[in-house]
Parts: sequence; C-alpha cells; structure tokens
Amino acid sequence: MPAGITRDSSLLKMSEEAWKRVLAVDLDSCFNMAQAVAAGMKTRRWGRIVNIASINGQTGQFGQTNYAAAKAGMLGFTKALALELARDGVTVNAVAPGYTDTEMVAAVAPEIMETIVARIPVGRLARPDEIVRCVAFLVAEEAGFITGSTFSVNGGQAMI
Repeated sequence: MPAGITRDSSLLKMSEEAWKRVLAVDLDSCFNMAQAVAAGMKTRRWGRIVNIASINGQTGQFGQTNYAAAKAGMLGFTKALALELARDGVTVNAVAPGYTDTEMVAAVAPEIMETIVARIPVGRLARPDEIVRCVAFLVAEEAGFITGSTFSVNGGQAMI
C-alpha cells in the first residue's frame, strides 16, 4: 500500500472527487489503521505507530492542496493520538519524507524533477531505505520516550 496518492491540480481546477480520494487514501487510512491496532496495543501496554507524512504537509506545494492538507492533517492526528496513548506505553510519531525515489515521484515530469532536486541541499532524492531506517528507529524499544514527534527526512530541503 502506498504511503499516499496524488491527484494534482490547482484548487480552482480540482474536482471534488480528487479532493476526497486523496484525503481518503492519505488521511483516512491513518484513522483506519490506528483504530484497528490501538486497543490491542493499549491492552498490552506497548506499541508503536508511525505515520508516513510528507514534506508537503509541512510546507505546502503548488497544485497539491488536497495532498498537503491530508499530510498536514496526519501530523495533527499523530500529536493528538500520541497524547491519548502515551500513558499506555504506546508511542505515535510521524516521518515526513522529502522527495523520495518512488513510483509516485518517478511520474513527475523530468523538467520539474530537475527543479525539485535543485532545491534539495544534498542534491538528490532520498532512497526508500533511508526512510525505512528512520521508521525502524522509531519502532524500536529504545525509542519509547519519543512520542508526538515528526521526523523530517528531506535532505535539508525544509529545516523545520
């Protein structure tokens, strides 16, 4: 399952279907997943939830009001759920990747991709394994004191 989908267009050209579909996949999925696992984690008094947000949920992006809104909503969801579950030994965090070498990003036109990469201080896209390493850290036993946080893995593109 992808961490998100896009249906890009400016707000004035965006269909209601594009708005709803992106929010359903990118934001409702957090609710559905968390609701399915939170009770069991709370009962066991241990658990880790890591939501995959996006740099565009932190900074916005032209033509992505739906995607940015969904990913920004995920960040608020993460903080609120972290407060609800912290006393029960369950941590809830988010990882906000920058542009990553995935199928979704590969669909971006080459000339646009050049301008994106030019704005990334490390000069390249993230590799999926770099995002995975951050998630692996957050799900480890040793990360039990980290909750309600967003980890920006974006090559310095947005130093938030």
